[in-house]
Amino acid sequence: MLSRIAESLFWIGRYVERAEDTARILDVQTQLMVEDPTVDVRATCDGVLAIMGVPVAAGEIVGPPDLLRRLAYDPTSPASIHATLRNAREVARRARETLSTSMWEAVNTTWRAIPSGRFESMQPPVGLAWVRDRAALINGTADATMPRDQGWQFLMLGRSIERADMTARLVAAASLSTSSAWTTSLRACGGYESFLRTYRGLETDREAAEFLVLDRLFPRSVVFALSRAEQCLENLESAGQRAGFQNEAQRLLGRTRAELEYRALSDVLTDLPHEMERLQRTCALATDAVTRRYFAGSVATVWNQGRG
Repeated sequence: MLSRIAESLFWIGRYVERAEDTARILDVQTQLMVEDPTVDVRATCDGVLAIMGVPVAAGEIVGPPDLLRRLAYDPTSPASIHATLRNAREVARRARETLSTSMWEAVNTTWRAIPSGRFESMQPPVGLAWVRDRAALINGTADATMPRDQGWQFLMLGRSIERADMTARLVAAASLSTSSAWTTSLRACGGYESFLRTYRGLETDREAAEFLVLDRLFPRSVVFALSRAEQCLENLESAGQRAGFQNEAQRLLGRTRAELEYRALSDVLTDLPHEMERLQRTCALATDAVTRRYFAGSVATVWNQGRG
């Protein structure tokens, strides 16, 4: 496969996932600020920006409108939904010849609602739900129309790395906040009901962290996403290695997953912010390794990896 096409599909996966996850986080947090009068609005806004790696100037007071502007509507902010959907459309255009007509239309139609002002004119809950729905449409169209060839593997690889990174950000933020933050994080990942069924209604910080980090069946858990990324990399290699891994990205992701799964849960939970920050660095290094191995002459796109 041409490296240009492979790179485009990888970043379609990442950009669409980033837009969806940003919408999920914003939706849950803004609703929380409206519905719960005890919530510290300033601290919540600062926390969401920290999750996304968007700096806040010393002494600056950020409220819900500015939070939405920075993370949803601002075309100059790399972390905004506007910017990620614009980038998804641009990389899809470069890979146009390999996408099905319905896949291209799903991406292109989604983007056209942004510069037209339609997205920003919606009420925030409606607009953020629209982003989630459009991401589901794009992903569902890809699932229904793309052959399971190398292109599909690159798309899924990008989506899985981005998902692991975003869940790690949520877990790190929740571990530094009050216990109610875990419920918020579970809802942002769309996993609150699954969590309650898994733990039969037992809601504790430990179980919530275990579910979001280590659950092998929940598709937005860190371990599930890392395992899916590893499988994609294995599928991309034409022949298996007899010993070790020549694929640096596979080695990085596999080592991190194994360290999370095979260590005692108490050890993982002792310093969750550090563990999740380390995971974010691993995702950045894995992206660099994928770029060097498969995307000749390219430079990996850099997003903020830390927390603020």
